[in-house]
Amino acid sequence: MIHPTAIIHPGAQLGSNVTIGAYSLVGEHVVIGDGSRIGPHVVIEGRTTIGRDNEIFQFCSIGAQPQDKKYDEEPTRLEIGDRNTIREFCSFNVGTSQDAHVTRIGNDNWIMAYVHVAHDCQVGNNTIFANNATLAGHVHVGDWAILGGFTGVHQFVRVGAHSFCGVGTVLLQDLPPCVTVSGNPAAPHGINSEGLRRRGFSAEGIAAIKRAYRLLYRSGLRLEEAREQIAALAAEHAEVQPFADFISESGRGLVR
Repeated sequence: MIHPTAIIHPGAQLGSNVTIGAYSLVGEHVVIGDGSRIGPHVVIEGRTTIGRDNEIFQFCSIGAQPQDKKYDEEPTRLEIGDRNTIREFCSFNVGTSQDAHVTRIGNDNWIMAYVHVAHDCQVGNNTIFANNATLAGHVHVGDWAILGGFTGVHQFVRVGAHSFCGVGTVLLQDLPPCVTVSGNPAAPHGINSEGLRRRGFSAEGIAAIKRAYRLLYRSGLRLEEAREQIAALAAEHAEVQPFADFISESGRGLVR
């Protein structure tokens, strides 16, 4: 299952049924789980752990040093979960000592060509990153979030679960869960109703999230007033609680 032109360091750990394509390079501290398929001309280096049944297409750079001038060869890591599809020319970097020392990508993510995930990013499960989506350092992306093509996310920004970014979006501030945005800079355009329906949210729950959205974006309330009313709404509708928690914990300010 390993092409004769691939170079695998003796210290690398490969699970069963792993495929390594032609001219790929796997470094000393790399661990690749069962059933994962690595295409040709892929470089996997650093302290990188890749889970089960991933597919990494050709010309990807996985586990390289971060693009951070403060990095000084610290033994930081990259962790990739299970069943991810990672298309051509993606680049994922290890973490830094300025954060959690690790960049993480969860399970069942669909990551298209030319996506960059920088140091210390934390990506959840079931996300979709379209072509050329780019995360700067320290970005957190929640489960089921969708980033349209050429989306750019500023460092330290948080992207909420079930949110949706249109093509060419530039995110400079935190994006609450379930909200749809587009533009440069990003502007809100309602909630991701269709995505919520597909994931089994009830009509009542979606209606409650819409009410929370209107309180934040359409009511004319000051942010603190909106937070208080959304917290009260969350006490009645559990689906609103992630929205309420997110806006109460935002550190960079919210897309508004």
